[in-house]
Amino acid sequence: MNTDFHKLLFDISEALVADELEALKFLSLDYIPRRRLEAIREPKAFFEVLQEKGMLEAENLSFLRELLYRIGRMDLLARLGCSREEMDRELRIPDRAQVSAHRLLLYGIAEDLTADDVASVKFLLQEQIPKNKLQENASLLKVLLEMEKKRIIKEDDLATLKDILKKVRPDVKKKIDAYEERKQEDNSKEKLHHPVPVHAAEQGAEQQTAQPLVESYKMKNNPHGYCVILNNYKFRNLSQPREGTRKDGEAVKEVFTWLQFETVEHMDLGAEQIRAKVEEYSKKDHSNMDCFVCFILSHGEKDKVKGVDDELVNIKDLLSCFSGSNCPSLVGKPKLFFIQACQGSVGHPPVTVREDFSGHLQTDAVPPTSIPDQADILVGMATVEDYECYRDVTTGSVYIQCLCEKMKLLCPLRKDLVTILTEVNKEVGSRVFEGRKQMPKITSTLRKQLIFQIP
Repeated sequence: MNTDFHKLLFDISEALVADELEALKFLSLDYIPRRRLEAIREPKAFFEVLQEKGMLEAENLSFLRELLYRIGRMDLLARLGCSREEMDRELRIPDRAQVSAHRLLLYGIAEDLTADDVASVKFLLQEQIPKNKLQENASLLKVLLEMEKKRIIKEDDLATLKDILKKVRPDVKKKIDAYEERKQEDNSKEKLHHPVPVHAAEQGAEQQTAQPLVESYKMKNNPHGYCVILNNYKFRNLSQPREGTRKDGEAVKEVFTWLQFETVEHMDLGAEQIRAKVEEYSKKDHSNMDCFVCFILSHGEKDKVKGVDDELVNIKDLLSCFSGSNCPSLVGKPKLFFIQACQGSVGHPPVTVREDFSGHLQTDAVPPTSIPDQADILVGMATVEDYECYRDVTTGSVYIQCLCEKMKLLCPLRKDLVTILTEVNKEVGSRVFEGRKQMPKITSTLRKQLIFQIP
């Protein structure tokens, strides 16, 4: 077994090139002294040092797996009996990552910069770093190591690097902004867990009670994300199209374009096309986005949405495309689904007297589903289970139109999404539609408040 282990390490070392060894050394700096790493010239020597430190054993390959994953050598990761997907899941577990966020940030910046960018960074550092450390063949990782050595950059002070990137690559500078924001959020959480006591004398006569802080999802990018509208109007086997649904599409596009989303509408999709379109968006890279929004406007049956070909798609299957394992670039970010559809054929009996929509009502035969047991997903349904929802053939559906109006009214007041949807529930639930009622439904595993930023 020991022979097999050393042969495995030998084979991996033979497959690594000089730049990759440099990256492995850089990512290991929190565990191995700088001078020791500087003396290493080949991967085999690097593996020997890891073994001396007890960080690489036949029974414990976790650190090596993470290193190979970080530098993108998935072929070598497979040699260790592990896949990209397994590492994605593993590293999402709190405190499981062994490479620090600080070192990953610096490595990511080095990966993003072009040769011309690196030359510009070196030029701007001429007064702070000796020229022999800024030679043409010096990689950015070596420059960053020198900056750390000179204390120009530290884990809690990246101001100089930010100023340089602001001139050279403002888009990459955003990585530091996001890193600092996460650190600030983590520090805030720690303070909440360890509150500072306040003496009664300092509180004054009012005896004020400290209000708990409520975290909000980050909404800093532009665009914030995709808003995808799957809008089925004309069905092949139905003589009457879903009149009014175009008005819904227009209303959604207006609101989410205003909220700085990249809004796209897809009309009249068959079942397989719906499934493919949702999967297509789940495979996109959402790393530089904050959120994902999807509207589904169609006919259907309980727990399924119907394509224009009358074939059915399970809504739970659509939602599962955006699970953490299937869409890692949206992990920790809100995924929002709004479904205009019936969940049955029963009409709510009226319990209020306020009349609305005197005529031209249609129903939509499509239900929602319970969401997978995963975080950061919200599903807004037009109605509760077993009941109809209503659509005016001229002005659009009751639920979607009310949702868009409430967002236009309440987003400028910095109301969070669940509060807005509760207002929609109240408004729609208070109306009577030709003697019938409609009650929307919110299903949410959001862990924070979602407050849309107004341009």
